[in-house]
Amino acid sequence: MFVKPWELLTGVALDLAIGDPQWLPHPVRGIGWLAKMSERFWRRTGPPLRVAGCFFWVFIVGISCVLVWATLPWANVYWVYSLLACRDLDLESLRVIRALGDGSLSKAREALSLIVGRDTAGLDEPEIVRATVETVAENLSDGVVAPLFWLAVAGPVGMIAYKAINTLDSMVGHRNDAYRDFGWASARMDDLANYIPARLTALLIWLAALLPGFDAQRALRVTLRDGGSQPSPNAGYPEAAVAGAIGVQLGGLNFYEGVPSRKPTLGDAVVPLQRPLFGKVRVLLYATEVLCVAAIAGWSAWK
Repeated sequence: MFVKPWELLTGVALDLAIGDPQWLPHPVRGIGWLAKMSERFWRRTGPPLRVAGCFFWVFIVGISCVLVWATLPWANVYWVYSLLACRDLDLESLRVIRALGDGSLSKAREALSLIVGRDTAGLDEPEIVRATVETVAENLSDGVVAPLFWLAVAGPVGMIAYKAINTLDSMVGHRNDAYRDFGWASARMDDLANYIPARLTALLIWLAALLPGFDAQRALRVTLRDGGSQPSPNAGYPEAAVAGAIGVQLGGLNFYEGVPSRKPTLGDAVVPLQRPLFGKVRVLLYATEVLCVAAIAGWSAWK
């Protein structure tokens, strides 16, 4: 079941107006709670961990879809609103940049640690800016374009299915001893669910980069050159598009729990990674969402 254009626009407007206040129950937090509570059960069911992880994935995604389906169509606006994250992505990243503007590296590092997985304790300003730009670029796909894409494909049920898949990947889709097998299905399905949206996000960023102050040609060139260079099959595309559009170099050396991890670089260092540059990233964030929403609203009205 699909949403009407007014339902889509109302849900998007609510997200931009109020974001996700902590006092309001949020479906993603519910998915996380259910996954955490049921993981032990599925690990003890008896099959090999990779098979148990598949059952676990089907259970969480299935329950999420059934619960949303049972509320349709009267809760369409709520699901669009609650499953988008543009406003919160902007606010959380802006908190990091404002701390830098106040001259407090410690507060900036602390705020950054809430939105990235890498170690932040020793980062200087350029590295903090790089991490912030990278997380906004990646989450522009995961938190905005991908949910809207799956909304267009399968309505609110498709939207919640994607958010459940994405949440499970962040919880159990790790390449460590604890989750390499149990989280295999969650990681692979997240790769699949993001394959088209990540590339669609890059395309929308190219279009947004036609605005004055950006370089759309460089965004296209860098994406085609560097988008597929990352360990993730998807994350590199929106990151490369943003890097090209604003003329910075992303990627490089990160530390995770003290362990170094070097990723290929994305883009060219035309301009340095400095705090004022983040204003351009915000423009790309909102312009990309506007383009995506306009395309889906037009398609929904046409149908």
